[in-house]
Amino acid sequence: MNFFLSTLDEHQRRLYVGLESQKLGHGGDQRLAVITGLSVDTIARGRRELELAEPTERIRAPGGGRWPVEKRPGDPDSFGTDLGK
Repeated sequence: MNFFLSTLDEHQRRLYVGLESQKLGHGGDQRLAVITGLSVDTIARGRRELELAEPTERIRAPGGGRWPVEKRPGDPDSFGTDLGK
């Protein structure tokens, strides 16, 4: 299970472990916290997200992550430039 979880992003991981916790019933959050190393609160949040069933396209809050890279055609210092021509 932990290998599979390592291939998922944060949101997917929360939802999957929340689903497994629902299947286990009472004490599922605690049991899965020991197995996966995730916080009990994180697992409970995944269960709540499943109950609300509000799909989201975001993984992190707005403003999180890297700044966008400006790509300039013809600039050899810019990413995506074909240097072979």
